[in-house]
Amino acid sequence: MRRSLQLFLTGRGYRVRAFSAAASAIADPTCNEAALLVADYRLPDGDGIALLAGLRGRGWAGRAVLVTAFPSEQLSRNAQSAGYATVIEKPLRHQDLLSSLVAA
Repeated sequence: MRRSLQLFLTGRGYRVRAFSAAASAIADPTCNEAALLVADYRLPDGDGIALLAGLRGRGWAGRAVLVTAFPSEQLSRNAQSAGYATVIEKPLRHQDLLSSLVAA
């Protein structure tokens, strides 16, 4: 899914950096240049909420969208408290993502 999403967003004119794990994203100094973050909730080494906290701890101030196959009111509240602008449920519809990125 990560590669498919990367190709889709690149085709829409976004400059995209994709990572397979939260630690890789947090360790990459170029991430602070990003305006937007699209993160999956479940990651191999943690979750999207911890990822955003790690990026914020490094000074990243962009807007973020969380994608999940495990939606719940509690997750939505946690995501919002962490700083996510919106939570999108899987299966991901590209139009929903584009709308969220434009709104973010």
